Amino acid sequence: MATKKTAMFTLTERLTMDNTNENFATIDLGSYVDVGDRQALQVHSVDFIFQGTAASQSFPVVAMGGSGVVNVQITDLNRGGLVFANDRSLVASAQLNYDIDAFLSQATDLYPDNYGKGSDDGRFVVNDQLYITGKTSARASGESVNVTVRVNASIVTLSAKDFMAIAIQSTAADN
Repeated sequence: MATKKTAMFTLTERLTMDNTNENFATIDLGSYVDVGDRQALQVHSVDFIFQGTAASQSFPVVAMGGSGVVNVQITDLNRGGLVFANDRSLVASAQLNYDIDAFLSQATDLYPDNYGKGSDDGRFVVNDQLYITGKTSARASGESVNVTVRVNASIVTLSAKDFMAIAIQSTAADN
């Protein structure tokens, strides 16, 4: 299906949530995706790292200021907000629940997202951007909740039929 052009590499982006509305960031893929050459980005896995306002705050307890939920999603189409899990544009997602009173932590959305063990496994992206959307239900005044997204990927060349199928699916998901 795909011919590898590169070894696996990592793209990173940090999303800073400084309010309780939805917050946005992007990862530009223009240098990796080429329609003319049927070149796509193959996503192997996605990791989410939650931190507070400062890099030394390894867990965003201070930044959240209390019990709350942090949701983060990566899509290959700009939906303008969080999407349901059955949305075809969804590449990866994570959720962190935190209860400061009972010190309970639970993830109802398991992460990291891993697309298989083999080098042929992965999620193919033919769009020129990845869109990161995040929302937190709690945030202390003057603090920020940060999520660093690490996308492990490689560049591949697809057959004409495979590239067209992925492009059509992506276009259909846009409706």
